[in-house]
Amino acid sequence: MSTRASVRRHVIIERPAHEVWSVVGRPELLHLWFPGIDECTVDGDQRDITLATGVSMTERILTNDPVQRRFQYALSGPLFHEHLATIDVIELDTTSSLVVYATDAAPATMALVLAGGAGAALDELRRQFESSVGPAVDAVRSSPTRRSS
Repeated sequence: MSTRASVRRHVIIERPAHEVWSVVGRPELLHLWFPGIDECTVDGDQRDITLATGVSMTERILTNDPVQRRFQYALSGPLFHEHLATIDVIELDTTSSLVVYATDAAPATMALVLAGGAGAALDELRRQFESSVGPAVDAVRSSPTRRSS
């Protein structure tokens, strides 16, 4: 029996998909909408994040595709045997989008832990977009050009 798990969270955001992607597609903004992450830096295909607990982790960015509006990354380290996260921003119509955040991980308990965080992140992303207030939407307004990573 495998100890791997696959979990998925989703949210509908009343904003066009291209606007939501303007945040999700910028990996350096993660800490502005993912609760519990205090800082992140991006260098090439590597993103280093620092949790509120002070723990640091390195992620490898696998996909950042603005055409599909898909972002994928993998965590490595002693807590994981395997990890893959996928965030898709899907246009529902001209004014709304579906954001899906999926996590596959082994051991399975890590997928469940990360899924809880992903759900909270999606709620925060929706809150910021639908209220037009928050550090992630402010960052995009002040620097609308996507940085290369």
